[in-house]
Amino acid sequence: MTRIGLSTVSVYPESTAHAFGYAASVGYDAVEVMVGVDGLSQQTEAVKQLSVHHDMPVSAIHAPCLLFTQRVWGTEPWGKLYRSAEMAHEVGAGTVVVHPPFRWQREYAAGFVDGIRRLEQETGLAFAVENMYPWRASQRPQRRKVEMYLPGRDPSADDYANATIDLSHAAIAHDDVVAMAQRLGSRLRHVHLTDGTGSAKDEHLVPGRGSTGADRFLQHLASAGFDGEIVVEINTRKAATRAEREDDLAESLAFAREHFYSVSRP
Repeated sequence: MTRIGLSTVSVYPESTAHAFGYAASVGYDAVEVMVGVDGLSQQTEAVKQLSVHHDMPVSAIHAPCLLFTQRVWGTEPWGKLYRSAEMAHEVGAGTVVVHPPFRWQREYAAGFVDGIRRLEQETGLAFAVENMYPWRASQRPQRRKVEMYLPGRDPSADDYANATIDLSHAAIAHDDVVAMAQRLGSRLRHVHLTDGTGSAKDEHLVPGRGSTGADRFLQHLASAGFDGEIVVEINTRKAATRAEREDDLAESLAFAREHFYSVSRP
């Protein structure tokens, strides 16, 4: 059965350790670890101990490839991916989530598709390349968009064996997530379940609170026989209390189960 997991970034500014606690108390099936500025997220042994303590498996490692994690585990991008693979093996995760290179990482970008293929062959892991979005300086949709990723922001347009769809990213790009999933077919192995309204901000709303059609997307996945990982990745920074944060996490889990598990599988 497809698991519904929780990304550790969903409880920021609380820590990776808190994320495992929330996942266990709310009833998630697994955790995706975002390797970031939280020191615990960078320590394999600490992640293993949290997984055992909370009886919560790790479904994926998100490599440190965001703007604010550019110096986590050094600055050499391939080195980051190899370290992510090492952690994934140690904690029992089968997937490494990775973003496509930024435009200024030209050498990395030039060999990215072939390099991801080699990494998968060498490690036996799925490196699920995530969809991204154009950058806009204004909330107004008519303002010029700047493509900031190479070889491209849409993994369905390149020859990746495994891909991730993030619904908040798709909202910014005004991409139809069902159409993207159809283009990817069996190459879609990982989902970041969230939502957005189509603004220039990467909102990461609770699913159902935006305009991406997250319910329709989950129903499509179920009817298509999706058997990868679904991971809730939301922004709860505005939660004033632990109870408010937990409510958002519980609402997201209930939404996922309602719209994915309610569809008869083929």
